[in-house]
Amino acid sequence: MLSAFSRPASPELRASVFQFTVYIPGGVASVFLGIWLNEHGIPADQIGIINALPTLCLLLLNIVVGRIADKADDWRTALIVISLASALAPLPLFFVSEFWGILLIWALCATSNGLVAPVIDAATVRMTRRNGTDFGTVRAWATVGYVFAAAGLGLFLNVLGSGAFVALYVVTVVVRAALAYLLPRFRTPAPEMTLANSDPALVAQPSRLRDSLQPWFVLPLLAFALVNSSNALIGSFGALLWHENGIPSFFLGPLLGIAAVGEAILMFAWRRFGGRVTARNMILVAALAGLVRFTIMAFNPPVQVLFFTQLLHAFSFGMGYFGVVHFIANWTNEANAAEAQGFANMLNMATAMLALIAFGVLVEHFGAYAFFYSTVTSLLAIGCVLLSLKLRPPKSLAG
Repeated sequence: MLSAFSRPASPELRASVFQFTVYIPGGVASVFLGIWLNEHGIPADQIGIINALPTLCLLLLNIVVGRIADKADDWRTALIVISLASALAPLPLFFVSEFWGILLIWALCATSNGLVAPVIDAATVRMTRRNGTDFGTVRAWATVGYVFAAAGLGLFLNVLGSGAFVALYVVTVVVRAALAYLLPRFRTPAPEMTLANSDPALVAQPSRLRDSLQPWFVLPLLAFALVNSSNALIGSFGALLWHENGIPSFFLGPLLGIAAVGEAILMFAWRRFGGRVTARNMILVAALAGLVRFTIMAFNPPVQVLFFTQLLHAFSFGMGYFGVVHFIANWTNEANAAEAQGFANMLNMATAMLALIAFGVLVEHFGAYAFFYSTVTSLLAIGCVLLSLKLRPPKSLAG
């Protein structure tokens, strides 16, 4: 079996370099954005709206962009265009300071940024399966990038203050756009037409995404979306809540970064044990981990306990995300890979949008107790997976 880094400038290596940059802008925003907005006089309920609007835009765009990416000659083309758009979007942030201006510009920033991940992941999982390499090793570099941003660049919060947010964000998206040009081609080369395959009856027709949208298929995707909506709450409100509850600012970056460290360790080690767990069971584990993690957070625990709960992110996000990616890859066609991943991302955005709006209001009234919202969504997620397994039991590890 080939290693992901077995030869210089391999497709896996070039994809890994780009993956490293995918979540760096989001990592910078997780540490800086909430505090930056708060220092501009934006209250928690309006911060929820600012973070929720991009999810509404992504909700509307994800499937459309995925469909366009699938129809392109290669997913690489779509990634270059999206990365360039995300590099241009934040420039007006230098010139806005009030709610409506920030709302509009940040919607453009976060929307263009959020379109990158589903396309690169759909492309990477297909490429690694075809080449016999490990998707987990390539995808883990995206998490390493987030650690670098949250824990590393997050240290600038103490040195430069939240005023450095816009400049840091712009630098990260510009670098990512430049690296997009180094991406390999992801698709299988088109077969040459011969007498043997010229008969239309012998050419497989690509399946349509809507043919897969049965309840047993949608429920696990919805389950992960419910759990992942709480991960979005940590990104938008975690640093702000901890800061207001007396956690020293030098812990904020490491608290966000340790979550991604656990996730990266799981992803790098995935090949050793991941093949023994069915896709839906991965999502079920994510829901159980989310139930424990966010219920503990509702009691505003000390910083030592917060580090433990943050490590559970490896399961509440990392394992659940792997479950979704492999579940989609096992049950859909390459012709609609990015579209299917976009549908899953659409569910993520819809649940995150509702969570961000509701959570902003709950924080205003209940503080850290607002995390009981996540307790409820985790319980619903567990129910979704169990119902899917009842509707269609897995026949193999593809399930």
